[in-house]
Amino acid sequence: MGFNATGNIAHASTSAAQENVLEWVKKDKRRMLHVVYRVGDLDRTIKFYTECLGMKLLRRRDIPEERYTNAFLGYGPEDSHFVIELTYNYGVDKYDIGAGFGHFGIAVEDVTKTVDLIKAKGGKVTREPGPVKGGSTVIAFIEDPDGYKFELLERGPTPEPLCQVMLRVGDLDRSINFYEKAFGMELLRKRDNPEYKYTIAMMGYGPEDKNAVLELTYNYGVSEYDKGNGYAQVETFPFFSFPRNPS
Repeated sequence: MGFNATGNIAHASTSAAQENVLEWVKKDKRRMLHVVYRVGDLDRTIKFYTECLGMKLLRRRDIPEERYTNAFLGYGPEDSHFVIELTYNYGVDKYDIGAGFGHFGIAVEDVTKTVDLIKAKGGKVTREPGPVKGGSTVIAFIEDPDGYKFELLERGPTPEPLCQVMLRVGDLDRSINFYEKAFGMELLRKRDNPEYKYTIAMMGYGPEDKNAVLELTYNYGVSEYDKGNGYAQVETFPFFSFPRNPS
């Protein structure tokens, strides 16, 4: 019987290196940093987020040589909070959001009061407050001026109000594996809803009540989505970025 010592040693060395990398990823204190997307009217969007959603304009930068402007908004400093990075490209006033991007999640203590405020400010409510399908959490949905959807989730006080990014995927297990291996995320929970024909997986770098997380949604029988050109990517710290989704 032959014995390939060199091949076995190389395989063992590669496996050990992969395990070391995964351990490093778990210990490097990474977090979700920015979610990046494009808007057609920067001032209009800033006004909506600050007046209707209670965000703060953290900073703004114009890059005239590249013909775009960024604005960063959120509920706390960038060095400790997950924030939105808006991009306005000169002369472009509309984008196709597509079906792959789902919504952002914002945790609030009273969904009904928040919805009343948004209505008073002229915001668009697409789903009135009420329990989520298949659960008990009170939610509502609103749309910003460009059509990006926000889910309001009723929760107690949290250090990370901008708490979710939901993406639709065509192969849930493949996507879970991708975010675990490529970005070191943990699968926090997985829930199947056969009555409504979808499954979700929550992934991130810590508990949902204290960290921003990625919500992956698989709709039964749907293997592909139109990704559009509005939603761009999520950036993590230490710096990595991942686009819409791998499915």
